Formats: sequence, structure tokens, C-alpha cells
Amino acid sequence: MSLKVAIQMDPVHGVNPETDTTFLMALSAQARGHRLWWYPPAALATEDRRVTARAHPLDVREARRGEHATSGPAEVVDLSTFDVVLLRQDPPFDLAYITTTPILQQIHPKTLVVNDPAEVRNAPEKLFVTEFEGLQPPTLITADADALHDFHARHGDIVLKPLYGGGGSGVVKLKKDDPNLDALLELHALIGREPVIGQKFIPAVSKGDKRILLVDGAPVGAINRIPAEGQVRSNLARGGRADAVELTQRDLEICRLIGPELKARGLIFVGIDVIGDYLTEINVTSPTGAQQLKRFTGVDVTARMWEVIEAKRALI
Repeated sequence: MSLKVAIQMDPVHGVNPETDTTFLMALSAQARGHRLWWYPPAALATEDRRVTARAHPLDVREARRGEHATSGPAEVVDLSTFDVVLLRQDPPFDLAYITTTPILQQIHPKTLVVNDPAEVRNAPEKLFVTEFEGLQPPTLITADADALHDFHARHGDIVLKPLYGGGGSGVVKLKKDDPNLDALLELHALIGREPVIGQKFIPAVSKGDKRILLVDGAPVGAINRIPAEGQVRSNLARGGRADAVELTQRDLEICRLIGPELKARGLIFVGIDVIGDYLTEINVTSPTGAQQLKRFTGVDVTARMWEVIEAKRALI
């Protein structure tokens, strides 16, 4: 089966071919005989219920950065004539990001959008996780400063982070009796009106923040992201180090509890974050970690993703 695939992503020529998950998705698709185009989110358009994008034909290869991708001239394409659209631009999950989802919804599922755009919109990564009782550490989501002060007093060391950030941006640790909470809330208020997250600090983060990749609700593998010395953020974009790791029984239990809901929502490619015994995030926008997983284990989670997509397309 040869599929016609468009990838909505940040500029392909700027990605790191050794670490970028979207690049590996494209490489895997091309190896399976699928034809590729890419376009940035700003090139998406809708007029009279016709969804188009100014897209570039794409060829990818395993090569050093700068030689890993070749794009043809941009052409206006009707996305309803494609078999698959991969929704893969990076957060922040802001209004610009959200606006692409109802547009793509107009062509889904006749054109299979991965992940389902309505469910991406309905499952903000740091809010969706709250639907699963007993899996998170103590967590408060609010714009109420008094409530955050009370939470801080009750839990001692906490982590404060923006609700719609990504890649570890804006994440800080506040120790018990730290006087800087108000100042940090003022800074958040300058950025936007969204609530923030207060979360009890989990000391186990020093041993790593596990990224588990799931396809169609089933776990495929995991990597462990270790924070740099003296840091609380383990994100690879913030200096964290990736290591090999095995799935524990608790990891498998978490996946068993959330997997059916992911599958039911059409969230085909998902990355969850687990610290110690706690689930902290369910990433549905542009999960990463596939390259590191393949390097450590030989398992190509993107190949499994394409198997699922091909099976779903065969039923349409």
C-alpha cells in the first residue's frame, strides 16, 4: 500500500536528523513506499470547506544535518486528496496551534489525521492527565494565587509550570518557604491569562523522567531522561541525557489504565511522562523520544505507527 502523506510540521530543513521523531516518521514512511509532502502550520488554509496547504514534495535520507531532506517547490494541494496528514508541529499549545485542529477536522477521517485533531484539541497534555484518578502526584491547576500559596504550604517543595508550555520551558522548583511564588506568578501573568500548575516535587526525578511511547494505546518502549547536574528539568531540549530503561510493572499498569482511552480517542502516537510511580503528562501534540528508543533498543516505534495507520487506511 502506497499512501499519500502530508506532514504539518516546523521547517523540515531545521530539524536534527539524529534526534527528531518527525524526521524518523518521514524516513520510515518513505522506506515503506509512501509519498511525502510537508508544510508549516501557517500554510494551512480553508475556503468554502476546501482545506488546502501550500506544501512541498519531500524526500528524506539518513545524512548529516543540512543534507537530510530535499524539498520541491511549494504547490497548493487539496488535503482531502491525501490519505494521511501527520499533525506534528511543536507546542506551545496556543491559539495558533488550536486553530489548525478544527480546520483539519473538516477532512478527518476520510483523510486520516494523526493524531485525531478534535482529540488533540480536547486533550491538553497537562489537563488530560487529570482525568485518570490516582495516577498523578498531588497537583493543582489554577490562576488563584491564594490557592497556590495554600498548596505550597501543604506540600512543601513544589514544581510550578505553565499549563500550555512545552519542552520544559518555564518550569521551576520552589522549596518549602520559598518567597518567590508571587513574583513567579506575576511573570506568568505577563505572558498570558492561563492558569498555572503547582505539583508536589517528586525527588525520584533525580533518577530520571521516563518517556514511554504508545501506539494505538499499547506501550512500545521507553527511554529515561536524566536531568543535568543541579537541574530539575530532564527534557532533552533542556540539557537532559537520554538513557536506556526497562518498563516496570507500575509503568505497565499506568499504560493499561490509560491505553483504552487513548485508542478510543484516535490518539495513535502518544508519549507519556512517568516519574517514580507517578504519571505527570500525556503528550499528544508532538511526542518525541523515538530516535533515542531506536538507538538504545533497535525498536522503531514509528514503523509500528505506520503499521497501524496502514491498517486503518485499509478500512476507509
